[in-house]
Parts: sequence; C-alpha cells; structure tokens
Amino acid sequence: MKPLYITSTYTRIFKPLAAVILAAGILSLCGCKKYLEQVPDSTWTDLSTPAKVSKLLGTAYPQSSYIAMCEAMSDNVADKGVGVYDRPNQDAYMFRDIQSVDADSPEAYWHACYEAIAATNQALQACDKAEDKSAYTRQRGEALLARAYAHFMLVNIFAAMYDPATAAGAPGIPYVTEPETVVIKQYQRRTVAYVYDMIERDLLEGLPLISDDAYSVPRFHFNRSAAYAFATRFYLYKKDYQKVISYANQTFSNNDVANNMRPWNTSYSSMSPDQLNDIYANAKENANLLIAETNSLYGRNVGRYRYDLDYAHQIQILGYNVTGGRWAFPVYYYGSQDYFVPKLTEYFVKSSVNATIGQTYVMTPLFTTEEVLFNRAEANAHLMNTSEVLKDLNLYASKRIRNYNPGAHEITLDRIQGFYAISDVKAGLIHTILDFKRAEFLQEGMRWFDLQRYKMTVVHTTREGAVLELKAGDKRCVFQIPQAATTSGVELNPR
Repeated sequence: MKPLYITSTYTRIFKPLAAVILAAGILSLCGCKKYLEQVPDSTWTDLSTPAKVSKLLGTAYPQSSYIAMCEAMSDNVADKGVGVYDRPNQDAYMFRDIQSVDADSPEAYWHACYEAIAATNQALQACDKAEDKSAYTRQRGEALLARAYAHFMLVNIFAAMYDPATAAGAPGIPYVTEPETVVIKQYQRRTVAYVYDMIERDLLEGLPLISDDAYSVPRFHFNRSAAYAFATRFYLYKKDYQKVISYANQTFSNNDVANNMRPWNTSYSSMSPDQLNDIYANAKENANLLIAETNSLYGRNVGRYRYDLDYAHQIQILGYNVTGGRWAFPVYYYGSQDYFVPKLTEYFVKSSVNATIGQTYVMTPLFTTEEVLFNRAEANAHLMNTSEVLKDLNLYASKRIRNYNPGAHEITLDRIQGFYAISDVKAGLIHTILDFKRAEFLQEGMRWFDLQRYKMTVVHTTREGAVLELKAGDKRCVFQIPQAATTSGVELNPR
C-alpha cells in the first residue's frame, strides 16, 4: 500500500454506547464488561480545538461497503456455477435477506453508517459548545454534510426509493441528530419524506460552510466539489431537476468537467491492471471527488465471486454502444468466467508489524466527476433540454470510446432512436444515460440504485435453471434492517 492511502480515518474509535446498540447490538453479542473496560480514545473525549474536531470527522464516513451486496442484486451479474462463496454475494443474487453480519453485509453497513453519524453528532456538539464558534465553521459544514450523506445512503438501501406520490407514507430510517446519553434509546423510523427533508436541511446548511483548504488531503473529506456532487445526487433522486443542473454547474471551477474526468481512452489505456488499481481510487486522480476507506473483502473477491460478471454480461455491457464504437474499458479475467475491470483493490493492514493477520480495506470513490456529468444529463433529459444532454453525452464518449473520432462517433437523436428502436426522445436519452452509467460504474454497485429509481425488473437465473424475478414494488427490493435494531424500537421491513 502506498502511504498516500493512509489517513486519519484509520484511527479506531470508542463508539457511543447507544449508537452501537442501535447499529448492531454489539454489547449483546460481545459482552458488556470487556467492551466497557476499554479506554476511550481521545479522538472522542477531547474536542477542545478545531483540529481535534477535524480528526474526529475523519471517522464520519461509513467505513463499510455497500458494493458487494448491491452489485449482486443488480442485472450486471450471473450465476457462473463456480467461484468464491460469500453470503452477501449469494443471498443478494438469490434475492434473499442476507444472512451475515460480516464485512459487505447490510448489518455491517447499517452499523458503519450510524457510527459515522455518531461522530458527526459529537463534532456538531463540540462546535455548538465552543466559545469561538466562528473558528469551527469548516468543521460544522463537514459534519452536516457527512451526517446527511450517511442518512441518505441508509434511506436508499433500507427504505423504498423516494417517490413524491408515496414518500409521505413510506417507512424511512431513524434520523439521529444528537449524541446519545442513555444506554438504549428508542427511535422511530418516521417516513421517507421526513428523512429527505432532514437530509436537505443538513445539506443546505452545511454546503456554504465547506472549505477546500480545511484539510491537507481534501478528497478524504467533504470538499466543495464533493458537496456539490452530493447535492446533484440528492436532488436527482428527489426529482428536483433544475437544482441538479444548478449544483452540477458549480461543482468545478469554470464548469470544467472535461479536465476532471478519467482518461480511459488515453493515458489509462496504456496502464497495467496494477497501475489502474493504484490510480483508480487515488487522491491524486482528479475524477475522485470524495474517497472513503471501507472494511471490505470486495477488492479481493471482485471478479471471483460465484455470482459476478460473466462473459455474456461483459459483452452486453461493455461491447458496442450507441456511438458505433467500442468502450475503452479494459476487461481482464482470472479464469474462464472471472471477469473484472481493474478499479477497486484490497489494502491489507496487518494487526502488528510482524503479524500475518489483519484487516482488509478497499478505498472507495463515493462521488466522482462522471456521476456529476450523468446527473446533469439525466436532469436535462427530464426537462427536455435535449442539446445539453447530447453535449454531455458526447463529452463523455470522447473520453471513453477507443480511437474516438467525433465525426464517426457523434451521438445524435437519430442515432439514439435507431440504436434503441425507440421514437420517444426523452426515453431514448434516458436509455443512453443509464447504459453509459452501467458501463462506467460496472462492479461498483451503482447500477442497483438506478434499477430501483426507474422501477426496472431484475431477472436472475441459476445454473440449475431456476428463474428469479424481482419486480418493482417487491418487498425484497428493500434490504432488511438488522434484527438487533429492534432493541431500539426500529421496526423491520415487511417480508
């Protein structure tokens, strides 16, 4: 591992007791006495300066991954018949509640999100209690954005996708806004609409306070570009399309999207898999707007899972497209069915200098330039700003198509309608955007959220011939909340 990837987020912290109970019921699993005998880390107990609050905020991002379970639920994968056996991967493919509490499981992600939220609430309390509140402005901004982000991910994984027609009646997730002072605090899920309102409140309050010079490596924290990128995703999901465009246009200085995109068809094209793994989630890569450390086995197992990308799917997703050209994404394989695009790799941290055991981590881009471009294009498509959509799609193609030639590969309405055999202009634009996103974020779990937003059916077939179908509205589209959360009054999702 290069030193660049080692940040303050490796600090392990003493979690507020009730937050841990809410997240995973850890005391009931591990025993109270041993847990409480641990000496609290000063990261939580001494927040007397802005620098110390900033250190705490290094732990304010979910240190767990949703990628394995979300990717396996999507239409990007197949049953290869052989491969790494892993419950989050297998159960998700089978559309079953995942029977695991380990890395890459819903329980691990729920736990990590509420740990991150606990850190933000401790930081906000310190900011509010400070004598000179103006000295903590940047920290307050980051804490609000990080709190909003963790709740946003929770509500979109453990509750139904936002729909203006149903959000006011759909169960959400607990929105936690203050540090816990009791052992087992009771929580209400409220509604998806309520959670979105709270996310928006934190987002809008925190965004003006974000400063890029607050950290030496701002890509590991909510910098201004990452904050605007988050706003584009939030308002896209909320279907407030004009705001998506407004925030997208503020994400980069001079609206320079082009020079902040990954150069897949130029400099990336000559890199080896190891070099691509090194640069993809690297803080030096301009396309990465926000990066987080996640405790995950995904970097070790991607491509090797039994339920993973196979030959047919990689041809379908990364073959020819509406431009008439071929994608520049390189596809590698370990064996006859183990396909992967070099992106996310494992970083192994030993328990001690001479240890042979340790923890596996994957550095994960949470927001990227490419997503901002796609969010803007999708918003413009819904508003029927057709020329603006085509402008962004052609910019994207210029960075992704092998031997790109604007004359030969230009995306036009006629080309879209011919490729998809569809006459509806808006539908054709959306099809193109979603297909491009599917290729860009292959093996990153992002496809799952688009499938849910557009209420698309997912069909999985097993090697034994069983056909598994997940239609829009199926209760299994929502990941199950951990059983341990019921201790704090959180109701499970219906099954």
